[in-house]
Amino acid sequence: MRGPLVVKRALGEPLLLLAALCSILLTTTTLVALTMYASSIAGAGVRRAMETASYRQTTTTITAQVNARTFPEYDRMVRDELAAAHGAPPAAPPAVTTSLRSDSYVMPGQDGEERPELLRFGSHDGLDRHARLAAGRWPRAGGPAVETAISEPAAAATGFEIGEELVTKARLDGRPVEVRVVGVFRLDDPVGERWAGEELLSRGVERGEYTTYGPLMVTQETFVARFATGVRAVWAAEPELGALTPERLRPLAEAVGRVGERLAAAGCVNCLTAGDLPELLTQLDTASLVARSTVLIPVLQLLVLAAYALMLTARLLADHRRMEMALLRSRGAGTTRLASLAGGEALLVAVPCAVVAPFLGPPLLALIGLLPWISASGVRLAPRVDAGTFLVSSGVALAAAALLALPAVAGARRTYVEEQSARGRGGRRGLVQGAGADLALLVVAGLAIWQLQRYGAPVTATAAGGLGIDPLIVSGPALALLAGGLLGLRLVPRVSRLAERLTSRRPDLAPALGAWQVSRRPLTYAGPALLLTLAIAIGVVSMATTATWQASQRDQADHRAAADLRLSGPSEGPELGTLGRGTAFTALPGVTAASPAFRAPTGVGGESALLVALDAGRLGELFRLRPDLSARTVPQLSAALAGDRAGRLQLPGRPRALTVRVESRAAVPARLVLSDALGVWFDLPLGELREGGNRVEADLAPLAGRAGTITYPLSVRGLVASEQAALRLTGLSADGRDVPVAGAVARPRGVITFGPPREPGPLPVVLTSGLAATLELGVGQVGTVRLAGRVVRVEVAGIVTSMPTSAPDQQAVLADWETLQAYELAAAQPPRPATEWWLAAPDTAPAREILRRNPQWDVTAVDRRELAAELRDDPLAGALQGALTLAFAAALGFAVLGFLVNAVVAARERRAEFAVLRALGTGPRQVLGMLATEQAFVIGLSLAAGTALAVVVGNLVVPRVVMTGQASAVTPGVLFHIPWAAVAGMLALVTAVLVTIVAGLARRMWRGQTLEER
Repeated sequence: MRGPLVVKRALGEPLLLLAALCSILLTTTTLVALTMYASSIAGAGVRRAMETASYRQTTTTITAQVNARTFPEYDRMVRDELAAAHGAPPAAPPAVTTSLRSDSYVMPGQDGEERPELLRFGSHDGLDRHARLAAGRWPRAGGPAVETAISEPAAAATGFEIGEELVTKARLDGRPVEVRVVGVFRLDDPVGERWAGEELLSRGVERGEYTTYGPLMVTQETFVARFATGVRAVWAAEPELGALTPERLRPLAEAVGRVGERLAAAGCVNCLTAGDLPELLTQLDTASLVARSTVLIPVLQLLVLAAYALMLTARLLADHRRMEMALLRSRGAGTTRLASLAGGEALLVAVPCAVVAPFLGPPLLALIGLLPWISASGVRLAPRVDAGTFLVSSGVALAAAALLALPAVAGARRTYVEEQSARGRGGRRGLVQGAGADLALLVVAGLAIWQLQRYGAPVTATAAGGLGIDPLIVSGPALALLAGGLLGLRLVPRVSRLAERLTSRRPDLAPALGAWQVSRRPLTYAGPALLLTLAIAIGVVSMATTATWQASQRDQADHRAAADLRLSGPSEGPELGTLGRGTAFTALPGVTAASPAFRAPTGVGGESALLVALDAGRLGELFRLRPDLSARTVPQLSAALAGDRAGRLQLPGRPRALTVRVESRAAVPARLVLSDALGVWFDLPLGELREGGNRVEADLAPLAGRAGTITYPLSVRGLVASEQAALRLTGLSADGRDVPVAGAVARPRGVITFGPPREPGPLPVVLTSGLAATLELGVGQVGTVRLAGRVVRVEVAGIVTSMPTSAPDQQAVLADWETLQAYELAAAQPPRPATEWWLAAPDTAPAREILRRNPQWDVTAVDRRELAAELRDDPLAGALQGALTLAFAAALGFAVLGFLVNAVVAARERRAEFAVLRALGTGPRQVLGMLATEQAFVIGLSLAAGTALAVVVGNLVVPRVVMTGQASAVTPGVLFHIPWAAVAGMLALVTAVLVTIVAGLARRMWRGQTLEER
């Protein structure tokens, strides 16, 4: 009989049981979805990190000196150890390629020369997978002549052609080698990281003390037989990491990190292991742990809200049935019997939720993925229903059933008389406030948030030396919201009494009755108020966290790129020379502003700092500095950075050659300092001057490179030699056309310049705050510092918290490009090369496409928009977005559901009161006004308290949980953003829904009362 009685009893209260069913289903479904999300986001983050990781990050290299005897043994040993480290079998072993380079061989026909040009032979596994034949075929083993293939750059430099046969000799023993060229190949990506240590292979020629060409590529079999005479072998392991799971990150990192030790123990004593893979995997393991821990923050917030909503529903159900329970008790029903009835009723609604929730999780995540700010991130999740999801669902449902049955079980001991005496006016203070539990909870929440701010993440070191999730830190935001909400309940009696005094003085009946009702029974309204307060606070915190994260991604991209497009690479190359690079870059489509820049570490005041030199006049267009990082604006910094600049002698026309006539008192080397119209400075060596008059011819065409052009006009900035030369510039011709040099001024240190004959003033600089503190300099102060090994007087034009393009905690100096070059010229130092080009472009896509089509330009591009998209798409960095969206939607669902149930139950319990008011002549508008006053108290107080609580807790918590995808602190620091327009829209929508509920309830109560009167 117990089963049917439970069912009959449940059907007797359909509204409350339906509310309980909805609450449990919402809780289990949302928590199951969040569990799936946390697991999926960690896996998606690892997969994305592996997909976007560079060749250098994922490849492990092993080098050793080998000969024909030891190479087979070492090769087998290395391949076995690498396969074992990467988990094979059953996982696929890594792809291992072997690269071998020979000793030097003399270029044919140069045997007797003192400094002959050299050749090298080489072998590379799988070269045909990364290069394509331009002509001929790949070499084969065997035959009297060694078959080789040569790269296009090497073929152009040596003049070797297909079918050509030559004889070269080893420099060490003079052993001749007969060679036949059978193929010419072209690397697919000659500037890729794969060839970072293979400059000879990618460029074809190395020029230094000796000029070396090659390598002439042969088969591995041929190389080992003919050229393996104590040469260096390099094994590169490229693992397949696409299916890597978060659980395998740390074990794989440890296994790969021990490869060197195992090789040494196996007998390869000279094997050296290098690679960033262990560091990358360890970093990813930490990042995935942090991502999962941050997802726990909204999970715990939702758990608190769900638990309170269920307890509120359970209390209403228990209050409604307490007389029934007392009657059953008086008729002989024992505590066990009553508890089993309550538990069975709770399980009746909880068990279906446990079964259904796992199947609702994936569609819910799919809906979340359709939201614009989630779908724009490019993250695609693939949640699966497995045993773990059913375990979570069952656990949550059972806990919810226990919460639902608890009040009924607690009240099962009271008799009918005790229940009757307990009815009446409720107290003005709840048990929590009376015991001071809310204050104790506030202390615990404060401790948790203090630890979060101290450690910077919910992950801390464990006693075993590893990393683990700190439960106190993770629960801090949820505890803070709950403590704040409970403290807000202390305002309910005070505000209700104040409202009663104010409305009692007005002639309107409805507001006075509504305020009197709230003041009479404040604890009745405290429950819905706390539920709505927590829901609003969670919603606002979720929106603020998402807005803060999105703003932080943009700030990080702006800080790391500094300009729309930043190009770096060598200041000169064979394709684009010193004066050709700027012309090509500024001609890229969409470029609206450009500046050459120097950016490199240097010594400042005894410590390492990043030196950035940029055209101060272009700062407003190129330099992205977040306003809070500096007390001065970018235009103010631009104006303050422009110091004394060097004069110039502009050359007419478009000269391709210069003739310099100069007198010297000593035989010394000299150089001419020139600049083009884009501001690039460069040295033009004039060679060794002899004592007396000198006439030097200089060709400018090579300065543009093979494919570059010069941006005219050119200007002469100065002539530099040693001080004892006492130089005097007597004449200058551009393409045979004389240029007046009357403005030339001799300066100290053997420098001739054009302009006023005075020394430049202090060098204006912008310093980072840490460096300014070290140098003990403030804004506007002048001091003497050691910059790049020289003592320089500087004037502080501004101080920034963090310099764009600098690494976290890296100190930096910013100077004007032209002013810094003038200082270098005055000190007889070479001008700073243009190591970078900063470009402004509304749309960088066309420019990036041109750069991709020209890998020979040897350019590395940092695109601000691509960087922002990359940061946005990182699942580990953006793990909170989806979780917060789920928590936000569930919180609003709990708020509306709880408000609706409480309002309906409260109104239903007051039917007699409404009948009396009706009999006294109260109209429908007055009933609506009374209900609106009562519920407006709950709604208004909850919206205000929830928003204020979210602002306080968000300011303390959100900046600490927004981190990079590598689980490190964000640079520049996170600024807390509240999207007030979106928050106002959300509050307005919630208010409209709740007001609609109140209006519908008032109308229903009025109609229902009319039927009763009949």
